[in-house]
Amino acid sequence: MTFLLLRSWMWLLYFDFLMQFHEFKEVHAAVRRQRCTLLEPQLLPYTTICHAMDLASVLYFKRALCLQRSAATACLLRRCGWDAEMVIGAQLLPFRSHAWVEIEGRVVNDKPYIAEIFQVLERC
Repeated sequence: MTFLLLRSWMWLLYFDFLMQFHEFKEVHAAVRRQRCTLLEPQLLPYTTICHAMDLASVLYFKRALCLQRSAATACLLRRCGWDAEMVIGAQLLPFRSHAWVEIEGRVVNDKPYIAEIFQVLERC
């Protein structure tokens, strides 16, 4: 679990760097480039991976934004063999945007009803 927590923290740091010094398209491209890499998928339960990312977000040196956390979670899940998808959505009134992660159409790193609140703009 310690190694998974460290990997989660490093993914947060990576996406923090991208968000600070590059445009959104770089964050988007980084998530798109990451593919499922294990030959034998799903060795770790996705709940364990999401829990590690939640802990890493709490231990991160500043507040992790939903885009940063979702991009990091999607990439880590893909590295662990899960076909995760980062979803970006928006609500018109009042205007808000949000990002979350889904596996097979099911929200895994946020409240299950979050997909009903926001109109999906992008999946990657």
